[in-house]
Amino acid sequence: MVSDRSLEVLRVIVQDYVASREPVGSKSIVDRHSFGVSAATIRNDMAILEEEELIAAPHTSSGRIPTDKGYRVFVDHLADLRPLSVAQRQAIETFLGQSADLDEVLSRSVRLLSQLTHQVALVQYPSLSRARVRHIELVPLSDTRLLSILITDAGRVEQRVIELPRPLDEPVLVDLRARLNAAVIGLSMTEAAAALVATDLAGASGPGPAPQQEAVDLIRDTLRNQIGANRQDRLVMAGAANLVRTEEDFTGSIYPVLEAIEEQVVLLRLFGEMATDQHGVSVSIGRENAPFGLAETSVLTSGYSSQGGDLARLGVLGPTRMDYSNNMAAVRAVARYLSRILE
Repeated sequence: MVSDRSLEVLRVIVQDYVASREPVGSKSIVDRHSFGVSAATIRNDMAILEEEELIAAPHTSSGRIPTDKGYRVFVDHLADLRPLSVAQRQAIETFLGQSADLDEVLSRSVRLLSQLTHQVALVQYPSLSRARVRHIELVPLSDTRLLSILITDAGRVEQRVIELPRPLDEPVLVDLRARLNAAVIGLSMTEAAAALVATDLAGASGPGPAPQQEAVDLIRDTLRNQIGANRQDRLVMAGAANLVRTEEDFTGSIYPVLEAIEEQVVLLRLFGEMATDQHGVSVSIGRENAPFGLAETSVLTSGYSSQGGDLARLGVLGPTRMDYSNNMAAVRAVARYLSRILE
């Protein structure tokens, strides 16, 4: 049975080890923390923690380090989410508020989160399986070049340049734009893709020659490709260099970890399986990540909402020896600001 004092000993072992990367001994705990008991009593508490597999000796010394199980107990019961400073909150609001569109705000979010946590930062694009088409625009760039713009209710703007086989008459373009919007506005991505196939656009080309119909078909195919691209979940990443700087926290090479985080499908699957805790943050630690090739890492995520109400995740990945309290607070704060901006 682990007593409250033993749990407090676990807390300081985690905090001191994260700060120093050095195994923590009973004498240093007595010297640095006000427990009001002897080093022998602290050693007894550490023995209990070791029996419970919450701490372990990395080598033959009096010092101990947290295990994956110990980090889990710390995160679930002992971690205090320290609020970000006023300066940090202002920096988040200012930096993210300068974004012009969804792509830029997500890029800025991961860069900022990486700087705040000194970890690899990841953000998932809004899950567009439920996103709906808000508008389609066709903008002439020249006689034979057209900009196709797809806008979703999740705030995503997808643009493609189309090289037309021949110029399209203005009335034909206006009619085509109207037909396309009438066919897909308000539909989900899956529904919109099917509607584009089923919609009769033959009349949009007018009575003109066949090449005009060829141009209409090309525009339809391009829009279908745009919709298909928007249906794919993907991640934006920043701060991979932070992982290299913490290489000492990994028992072997970090290259398998780098390869694993490059596999976006793996990370997206991990994101989908993480449960949110009472702080609104999901934490997966060490061996819990083994099925994903990330057994020596911890992953912290929080959900954010887009304008369309869809939910995606933002978070950090790093070694199990990380500042959980600070990182959880930073992940939650950036996710909340991101939601506010997208809304």
